[in-house]
Amino acid sequence: MSAIPAQPIGQSDSFHALLDRVSDAASLDRPVIVVGERGTGKEMIASRLHFLSPRWEAQFVKVNCAAFNDDMLDRELFGESFMDGQDDTNGRFYEADGGTIFLDNIETLSPRLQEKLMRAVEYGEYEAGGEAHTQQVDVRIVTATGIDLPAAVARGEFRVDLVDRLAFDVITIPPLRYRPEDVAPLAEHFGRKVAGSLGAESFPGFTPEVMVELETRPWAGNVRELKAVIERNVAQAFLKDEALSTPIAALSFDPFDGPYRLRDSRPAPQIQSVETLPIYKESSEPQSEGALSQPDIEASPIEVKQSFADRIMVFERRLIDEALKLSEGHQGNAAKHLELTYHSFRGLLRKHGLKK
Repeated sequence: MSAIPAQPIGQSDSFHALLDRVSDAASLDRPVIVVGERGTGKEMIASRLHFLSPRWEAQFVKVNCAAFNDDMLDRELFGESFMDGQDDTNGRFYEADGGTIFLDNIETLSPRLQEKLMRAVEYGEYEAGGEAHTQQVDVRIVTATGIDLPAAVARGEFRVDLVDRLAFDVITIPPLRYRPEDVAPLAEHFGRKVAGSLGAESFPGFTPEVMVELETRPWAGNVRELKAVIERNVAQAFLKDEALSTPIAALSFDPFDGPYRLRDSRPAPQIQSVETLPIYKESSEPQSEGALSQPDIEASPIEVKQSFADRIMVFERRLIDEALKLSEGHQGNAAKHLELTYHSFRGLLRKHGLKK
């Protein structure tokens, strides 16, 4: 039996709705596609689908499709038979027989492997490299992607018939920026964990101002980025005070920042920022019970010459102004509009010099 994973952490409504969707899907022995941005925890959701399913006592086998070239991935998934006396290799589908196989970054599969995977999904059979006969396998297939897979199908980059077979159910993980209520418990969990590993007797947490800063960041890297920031800053605080006697009152978000930072004069490639993060729109179609929807937030163009921190401040101020306008100046309703606690919204007002 595979090791049972840690319990997911969160307290937002969208997080609990996500867990309900996973619990429902786990009981159905059918393929599932898990969709989410980088760092949202797609593997965690896949493992939960396995361990809540009737297959939980069998193997949960994980494969990152992006980590292999085409031939290597073929051997990794389906194995290879040799005619020259070498020992045959069993692929990951063979290992997962009776259990679940999780294929991450499914969008990187070549057309040839998409065809082989389609037969495994449709008929429960595959051919190992070098073999002329098929092997039967009983495997539940869970896949994950960080892209708009239907758009890839429309561009001819992914087989529509394979998507039809894999998408018996599709579970989309809401990004961390849409569930700020989950930031505090996650930050406390990561903080306590790293403090304990360093030998600290306790973890004092963060000041209210720091917590507001954490809750209002866009977190392009989602939970993975939050974890890295918390672990790095708690470790630095421990080096200054091994007792960790006071709450952490300041955070460094950029580990490369410093007076002697090396600068590359070449233009940087386009990366995800607040303006380029995917927009999650509410569907006009009726949604099934438990389905998740995210607000339609369109970021206005921001002056490129501004620093990253300045651009974040401008974006935050626009959200505050919009919320106050929609709520006619009522701060409690404005906090609800932004899905923030009243305390967090008041902290934002203080941060921008707007608190009366």
